[in-house]
Amino acid sequence: MRVHAVYHAVSQEQIIKLTVDQILSRDPTKDSKAFAQEIGKYIDSKDQKRGDKKEKNAKEKKDKDKGKSIIEKLREQNNKRMGTGNGSQDKSHDLEEPAFWPLIRQVQVQCNAGALSTGAILVDLPGVADANAARNNIAKDYMKKCDCIWILAPITRAVDDKTARDLMGDAFKMQLMMDGNYDDHAITFIATKCDDVSCSEVIRALNLDDDPALVEIEDEIDACNTEMDEHKGKKKEAESTAKEIDQGLKQLREFLAEYQDHLKAMENGETFVPKLTAKTKAGKNAEDSGSRGKKRKNSRGDEDDDFLVDDDDDLDFSGSESDKNSGDESDGDKSESGSNKDSGDEEDDEEDQEAEEATEESLKEKIEEAKNGIKEFRVHLSEARKLRKEAMDALAGLKKRQNKAQREKNAFCSLKRSEFSRDVLKEDFRIGLKDLDDAAAEQRDPDSFDPTLNIRNYEEIDLPVFTCSSRDYVRLKGQVKGDGDPACFTKFEDTGIPELQKWCHQLTVSSRERAARNFMTHLKTFATSVKGYVQGIGDVTVADRDALREKWESILPDDDDDDEADPFGGFGGGWASSDDPFDLPGLAELANPLGNALYTMQNKAPKVDRFGELVGITPRLVKDFMKVIDDCVHELQKSFRDGLEEKCRVGAINAAAAALETSDNFAASMHWGTYRATLRRHGSWRQDLNVELSNPFTRQIASSWSKVFEADLFSGFEKATKEAIKKVLKEVEESAALGLKERAKGQAEQALEEARVALEKTLGLVRDTINTEQKEVSRCLAPHIRNQLVDDYNAAMAERGKGSVARQKALFHDAISDTKSEMFDGAADVIMGRLAKAAEAVGKALEGSLSELAETVEVSVAVLWEGVKDDPAQVKVRTEVISSVAEIIEQIRLWQEAARQKQTTSA
Repeated sequence: MRVHAVYHAVSQEQIIKLTVDQILSRDPTKDSKAFAQEIGKYIDSKDQKRGDKKEKNAKEKKDKDKGKSIIEKLREQNNKRMGTGNGSQDKSHDLEEPAFWPLIRQVQVQCNAGALSTGAILVDLPGVADANAARNNIAKDYMKKCDCIWILAPITRAVDDKTARDLMGDAFKMQLMMDGNYDDHAITFIATKCDDVSCSEVIRALNLDDDPALVEIEDEIDACNTEMDEHKGKKKEAESTAKEIDQGLKQLREFLAEYQDHLKAMENGETFVPKLTAKTKAGKNAEDSGSRGKKRKNSRGDEDDDFLVDDDDDLDFSGSESDKNSGDESDGDKSESGSNKDSGDEEDDEEDQEAEEATEESLKEKIEEAKNGIKEFRVHLSEARKLRKEAMDALAGLKKRQNKAQREKNAFCSLKRSEFSRDVLKEDFRIGLKDLDDAAAEQRDPDSFDPTLNIRNYEEIDLPVFTCSSRDYVRLKGQVKGDGDPACFTKFEDTGIPELQKWCHQLTVSSRERAARNFMTHLKTFATSVKGYVQGIGDVTVADRDALREKWESILPDDDDDDEADPFGGFGGGWASSDDPFDLPGLAELANPLGNALYTMQNKAPKVDRFGELVGITPRLVKDFMKVIDDCVHELQKSFRDGLEEKCRVGAINAAAAALETSDNFAASMHWGTYRATLRRHGSWRQDLNVELSNPFTRQIASSWSKVFEADLFSGFEKATKEAIKKVLKEVEESAALGLKERAKGQAEQALEEARVALEKTLGLVRDTINTEQKEVSRCLAPHIRNQLVDDYNAAMAERGKGSVARQKALFHDAISDTKSEMFDGAADVIMGRLAKAAEAVGKALEGSLSELAETVEVSVAVLWEGVKDDPAQVKVRTEVISSVAEIIEQIRLWQEAARQKQTTSA
């Protein structure tokens, strides 16, 4: 259906025949960018701007569709399909468009990640107080299933006090305690965004000013700044000098061009009117310009302020003489203007006379002098540019040094903040745990409660805390492009991600080791059972075997002679009929012996005595087990009553007493619109009124609840079951003939070991079942309260018009007042009733499991009376089987010994 919803123009029969490439070719969005633009309209949580911002039509369409709800879009799409409304104009295009589908419930991502290679599964959940009710319910549902809880928060919040306590509300902490998960083995705190650091704030908050490492880093930064200032001055001086030289060089080129034009005109006998050199000697101008440039360069080098550029000097250098000459030329006379008039008429006459006497030789000399001046200026300009480049290279190197030192400073401050935050979070967690323990102790015995005494050693509680920077980690790894260099860290280890990956990798070690140990135990037990059966019991008379069979076998024997029977029939058969010796019907279920046909009896008629009573090991054990199961159920129910019933009654009284105040404070703490939204959603919106009403109840029972279910509820049942098995096996041993007694004793021990392994498996499943059930029961308070108040929620919500808010609050206040006692007493009854039913469900589950356990014991003991073929072919097969099984048992022994040595060494 989902495929057809996306490609609705293709029938299901056609989809089956199409290849993946053919299906993808029908998708109008053939690349990831186009797909992101299309899907972004429906899944983006923020109004992100996608595509070309300059496309006006796209923007107008976006603004037009912005106000449309999902329902409106669905209705519009449906009209297009039906050919009604505006959608009938473009049917051909609409047929290729994918259809809407309900929002995604969850997304499973599988990747080749080393941190997850050991079997860990990470589930990204919203907060437990998420405004979206659906997400909130999903988070709560996963909380019942998870083995470990990771709490994430930005490290900027972790510096504040009480962070670890405030990030988890009281209701959440009490629920974790009831689940048995509020300890340092189940909770991990992860502080994120460690690269977001303000060094000044961290240094001031943690008093790091005198830290030697920080002082060294800051000295390096100061040295870089000092050297950078020095080289910036050199760079500015070189730029200023080069600018002045360039201006003088430009003026010399202009003089040179005029000299050359003058000489050319003279050689051609043409009249030439000089402009730049009309009143000034070319050589003198060149000489003065050069000397003035050099003098200015030398004088500026001795100035105190190396960073100022004298714009007036530059202007005088570049255009003062030319402006004077051009002004004189426009007046049409040979006299000077401005300051040159002050030099006297005699000097002017001499210069005019010299200008009139210009010859080819003098012009050539002036040209040569100008060229030499240009060469000299070029040398000085090259030197200035070289000095500027050296200064820029030095600045670039110093900038890199400074950036490196700044990153070291950021990393130092971040690591110091992380160290401080870890200590604060660990201590806050200890304090929060002590507060819960003290509250529980005060409730148990208020008269003798002493808050100065610690119930447990809180110093040993070490909350796993990790401080991470994922952004710098991916930048260091090069996993993203275009984000630039890391902002803080330069080492992978400092980001905290490798350490967190190792922690995730280690989380499953204990469960994997436990599963491996269980599997080896089951395999060894099974292999030993096979070896014992195939070996047979040696030289025992048929009469002795028949006597034992008659007394303890629970099924009628075959009509065929024992010697003709399949020696492996008791294990379900199948070995000799398969070419593969490991092609066994139950080989894949060795770790689950209770569900394995190899440990069950053949489907034959049961054997009864002359009174019609069933006889044999299996009926005897089943009968004894039924009494053990009844005692177990009664003991469970008694444990629940003794440990929780009184607490539930007190919790109901406390919750009823606080209900009115809780409801009124809840209503007064929010805007009337938010309160109305909460009523519409039956108490759950951003905050959950039902949970807050049940908090006094939960607080009263939380500690006792955890103690009840942390205790070993099945220790008596396990002991009684083993005693029943031992008793029957003892009777079998005593009833055996003299030649069978020794073998009967050994086989009884083997049967007891097999029963122990099977019973451990059963108890493991039962404990998991009761743990799951208690989590369900512990979460039934808030739903019960919501169901009791649903009519009151609806009645309050029905209020409309002027003064409706006050009437809503008054109506709900009165409803709480009328129903509080009955509501919370009913909650106590619901909890105790569900616990009693849980105990009964455990009893029913044990009945089927222990029936299979009884068959397992009889199958193991049946070796004492089962016969085997003695023909040479069977003897050979038995010998090969015994050899192979012996190798398996020896290998398992070596593995178990290695595990014990490893455990001893680590301890």
